[in-house]
Amino acid sequence: MIDLIHEPWPWYVAGPLIGLMVPLLLVFGNRALGISSSLRHICAMCVPMNIEYFKYEWRNEKWNLAFVGGILIGGLIAAQWMLGDAKVEISQETVTDLSALGVKQFDSYLPADLFSWANLLSVKGFVFMCLGGFLVGFGTRYANGCTSGHSISGLSNLQFGSLVATISFFVGGLLMTHLVLPLIL
Repeated sequence: MIDLIHEPWPWYVAGPLIGLMVPLLLVFGNRALGISSSLRHICAMCVPMNIEYFKYEWRNEKWNLAFVGGILIGGLIAAQWMLGDAKVEISQETVTDLSALGVKQFDSYLPADLFSWANLLSVKGFVFMCLGGFLVGFGTRYANGCTSGHSISGLSNLQFGSLVATISFFVGGLLMTHLVLPLIL
């Protein structure tokens, strides 16, 4: 049984389990699944400034903070004790494409060529991470939610705005991957 949690689960198991969270949250708490709103709650809790956007009763959203905390703790536990010796499985086409862009290491979930302290502390890496973080944060606020909120909760609730946001996320990801990423790597 313990081997079951040490191996990656196939999409046809993990996807429906994630999808079942949407009706469970709606039925048992009238809540919507989403992650980006937790940053707003943390800012409202920790930065008691006179900013209109943060003037609301964040204590009503403690469940969301606990949910995000559980994701962080679960990720840390999995990364620390559950990865084992499994090699990362990446398609040969992806390896070829990334190798052409200068990414050579594929022995972990985060290639050290992109995600390392040495890379982060370089000017290019710092700008890459800061600009990327800003764009993700801006896009999340501009779209009024993140990919999980729109693509999982919003689509399952048949919200047209979530359909537009999800299509935009995918188009933006494709444009970044095929047009921008080759220019900046």
